[in-house]
Amino acid sequence: MTKSTIGIGLIGLGVIGGQVAKVLTERADMLSQQAGAKIELRKIKVLPADMDKPIARSFNESLFTTDDDEFFSDPDIDIIIELIGGEKPAYNYIKRALDGRKHVVTANKEVIAKHGLDLMNFAASQGVSLYFEASVGGGIPLINPLQQDLRANNIKGIHAIINGTTNYILTRMSIDGIDFDIALKQAQILGYAEANPNNDIEGIDAVYKLAIMASLAFQYRVKPEDIYHEGISNLDARDFKYAKELGYAIKLLAIALQYDNMIEVRVHPVFIRENTFLANVNGVFNAVSIDGDLVGHVIFSGEGAGPKATSSAVTADVLRACKDVLTSAISKGINLSTQKSLKPISQITTRYYMRLNILDSSGVLASIARVLGQHDISISSVIQKETDDLSKTAEIVIMTHPATSQSVDEAIKELDNLDVVKKIDNIIRVEEL
Repeated sequence: MTKSTIGIGLIGLGVIGGQVAKVLTERADMLSQQAGAKIELRKIKVLPADMDKPIARSFNESLFTTDDDEFFSDPDIDIIIELIGGEKPAYNYIKRALDGRKHVVTANKEVIAKHGLDLMNFAASQGVSLYFEASVGGGIPLINPLQQDLRANNIKGIHAIINGTTNYILTRMSIDGIDFDIALKQAQILGYAEANPNNDIEGIDAVYKLAIMASLAFQYRVKPEDIYHEGISNLDARDFKYAKELGYAIKLLAIALQYDNMIEVRVHPVFIRENTFLANVNGVFNAVSIDGDLVGHVIFSGEGAGPKATSSAVTADVLRACKDVLTSAISKGINLSTQKSLKPISQITTRYYMRLNILDSSGVLASIARVLGQHDISISSVIQKETDDLSKTAEIVIMTHPATSQSVDEAIKELDNLDVVKKIDNIIRVEEL
């Protein structure tokens, strides 16, 4: 018997949850027509404090419940949307929904990064679906292309600007010539950065998103803890000035590469050529470049966050889940490769930018070159930028040829012990796209 009404249950009434609730109610007729059945928002699971939010007054009070058992046992709810974020209790809610044979839609990057592959297989065992397009890139279609449209490809690489907060901060540092602390305060005033921005500026948010993309692209379990990451708080206005002089931009990139059954995953600031597409993705925009052996380079770009963009992806997933409800489609799990392995960060090879404060005297460059050479690091160029006559010091910028991370780390420790090196101001990888 064909189902005439599909019931939706929503967990969370925050900024994203409120927007999704509005879309589901205000566009109910249009969405129902697309789904092939009436879509009805039946219940919203909230905390007592949520009832005081202005958004709560937009809906009939009978929609709300604070009782978990009432919410999850409702037989008329076919699809549950989780939008509270964080690992707990969101993971428990998703697992309970799937265990109750309800389809699930979520935007939760942390849960999917840490537990997504297991939850997908559990959903398949229960005969329901788990959708999470909005967990990466907000409204930018990324998950569905990786799961379906690009499946015929052997994905060779992903290079992504996948955090709008850090990209806004780096854009302001580059354009305005300001330091990190000032740019961060601007981002917080405008609402692009949270009061506690740690997950964004330290690259943790990008790590979660890269773990999801890499796992799907390479059919291999990539855990967040497998991904090397550096944040952007050590960047200085001078780094952006020198980058421009050298023909580069500075971006926080999430990088995943696959070759010879080896997988390389990392998140950190990079120098990239200023004439590349990613170098010119500015402000809060995100962009993901995927390299497939059949399709070549494809780029997905747009606003990676915000209630409207995210609600677009969540609602699209709801429509996919509606199709599964109506057709009784059985979700498939994901088969993971056991023939691949992760390349340790110590063995990853890139070029490097080094900014050092040194004693302004003869023989210093020779001492630095000798240390680098002993660690198989070849110098591409050295430029003296500024001299302080009072302290008799100078600032130099070194660009290297490709070297392993281990070699650079060992050389930096040795340079730091040289009397002629007053301070190692910054070390940034150079990525040739």
